[in-house]
Amino acid sequence: GKEVVIANAIIAILTIGGQQLFSFFTFSCPCHVGQNLIYGLAFLGVPALILLIVGYALNNQTWRLVMGKRSHFEKVTSSNRLLKCKLVCFVLCSITGRALVAPVTWLAVTLINGSYYICAVSAYVPVHYYGAAPNVTASERSRILATFPCSQLVPPELTRVRDEVILLLRYQSQVAGWLLIAVVVITVFLSYCLASCFSPLSFLHFRYWSSYVHNEQELFDEATEQHSRLYAMQHVKKFFGFVPGSGNVKEIRIPSLREWQAISGLAFLKRVDEEHYDYSLLHDWALKERANGKYLRIDEDA
Repeated sequence: GKEVVIANAIIAILTIGGQQLFSFFTFSCPCHVGQNLIYGLAFLGVPALILLIVGYALNNQTWRLVMGKRSHFEKVTSSNRLLKCKLVCFVLCSITGRALVAPVTWLAVTLINGSYYICAVSAYVPVHYYGAAPNVTASERSRILATFPCSQLVPPELTRVRDEVILLLRYQSQVAGWLLIAVVVITVFLSYCLASCFSPLSFLHFRYWSSYVHNEQELFDEATEQHSRLYAMQHVKKFFGFVPGSGNVKEIRIPSLREWQAISGLAFLKRVDEEHYDYSLLHDWALKERANGKYLRIDEDA
């Protein structure tokens, strides 16, 4: 849908901006054999991995799938189990596709930029590209090649060789970046085509179903907000003796010290019976205790 496309575009733009700022303020190649590879791959892979995990965590479908896993397979016949497994796989693929937007954008932008790749593999350029001093040892050659990302450390006689190596590595990095973008675009397009081909719904029926699911979720959220507010209001009213926001309060209840202690502290989700839970300490108190105690009448002038 349009909302998903817009959300993915915003995520991609934010990722590009964050990558540029991240590179400008934090990236500084060590220009040392062994450290270059670790440093470059860390800047390439670790942010992408973090963005992938964040993408999973911020998707409500992830928690719906995890928290509802038992209901998928409870009291399920063998004939329906395969269908349930297919549904779980389909939802998991959908979640993964959305979670990959940010990390793939990060990898593509960093590869097109080329700085991380140049830093990571500069010490491993093939020997024939280093022709200025052919008599040096392999370790010395790797040490000199590792300094190529830092122009100030390269001897003047190797400036031309350094420029050639940097151009070669930048070419490789940018080609890899564009290939990654092409593979992702083709994969997404084919996935949508396959999903449409195997869909049991027609085009207009699918649009209606999408609209229904969207409207149902909005109405459910609104009902959840109102229901929980009304339910909580009953417990607050029992504790304080009046409805919050009411303009005609005749009296208020003065909670005792024991009651204040009962609703204070850490709240845990407490199971009352097979079907119900206590959501908070105030909820638990309201269901167990009677609202006796001291009441104070409110002066209308006050």
